Amino acid sequence: MVADALIYHPSVAHYLKFVATTVGRDKVLRVLQYFSRFLAWYLYRTNHPASTISPFEATKKQFGMTRKVLRVGKFVEHFKAAAVASDAKALDPVLRWTAVGRQLGYAGYMLFDNATVLDATSIRKFSASQRLLREGYRAWFAGISFSIISSLYSLYQLRLRAQKISEKDGEGVVEKKKVEREANAVKIQLISDLCDITIPTGALGWVKLDDGIVGLAGTVSSALGVWGQWKKTA
Repeated sequence: MVADALIYHPSVAHYLKFVATTVGRDKVLRVLQYFSRFLAWYLYRTNHPASTISPFEATKKQFGMTRKVLRVGKFVEHFKAAAVASDAKALDPVLRWTAVGRQLGYAGYMLFDNATVLDATSIRKFSASQRLLREGYRAWFAGISFSIISSLYSLYQLRLRAQKISEKDGEGVVEKKKVEREANAVKIQLISDLCDITIPTGALGWVKLDDGIVGLAGTVSSALGVWGQWKKTA
């Protein structure tokens, strides 16, 4: 009876739906990858022995490689999303073109990242892989930048909407709560993007960031991604 109660519990069904999605698995691996990166940095800075640090270094590298392989072909999804956003004529022009820029940036990053898979997995080494990775990071930076602009613009527009709402009647109260929910979702996306932008800027050397900051920022954005995907599969 206890086993049946556990097996048929709604949480188990929710968990199975979550892990059935590629995004869900990727986000969990990403949390482990970046938290291991932070822990490896922290243990090194606190003078722990190499034997203590090496498991976290291995976790960071292996999970990073796993995610890299899982991303193969994903650029097509982002190119399609860019085309769909471009065709959304009814959408606010700023949101429309920032969506196009975001998806093209992500598509470019995925394309360059995919091009380095053979080199990263040591199947076929080639000298241009590091240059392709740098171009990929530039594209990722551009995509995140468009996403940040979109979030800031959305928050501004939502604030204007909120100022026009009268809470003297029931409809106004409902609309106010709707605007607040939308604003919270945008704020979460903005926090995630601000964390994620440390990764390409650090990798490109534009900003001096150590593995501790990048690892912690990546962990936060990844955890937000897990939470968001968990809610979507509810």
